[in-house]
Amino acid sequence: MEYGKNRYRGMIFGVIAVFLFALGGCIPGSSQTGSISAEGIGDLPSMASTVGNFDDIEIPAEMTYSSKESMSIRTESFRGGIIHYSGRVEMYSLKEFIIASMKKNKWKLAGEVSTQYAILAFTKPGKTCMMHIKPNGKMSDTTLTMYVTVDATAGRALNAFGEPIE
Repeated sequence: MEYGKNRYRGMIFGVIAVFLFALGGCIPGSSQTGSISAEGIGDLPSMASTVGNFDDIEIPAEMTYSSKESMSIRTESFRGGIIHYSGRVEMYSLKEFIIASMKKNKWKLAGEVSTQYAILAFTKPGKTCMMHIKPNGKMSDTTLTMYVTVDATAGRALNAFGEPIE
């Protein structure tokens, strides 16, 4: 029975991930970035930090980056990665903080799944970000895994080989 539930959850997660990766390459326009501090929400303080090379994604200062569970990729036309954080933050407070912060940084909430964990999907011209928020069973101990894609070619004219047209 538990195997079936995990398989079903995995399939939903996979479908959302494929949708977001496909959507990231289809959105026209250029990206606009900027760092705007998120105001404190709920029990979280107003201090926020940006995520690596993504200065338009913010998380609470209580979250700690895990290099062991994270990875990134950068090519001429694409950059992105899987970024993992954990911290002593209540799951629903973290979810509300992220939604408010992403909206302030001009991200659009494209979808949300909430059960005992939460999945948030955000889009921006040439960018997608899916966040998986999961409590670790301990009170206020939560993990955040982000799947971020940036289409570096969005808004640029390219030839059939992916090279800029001058």
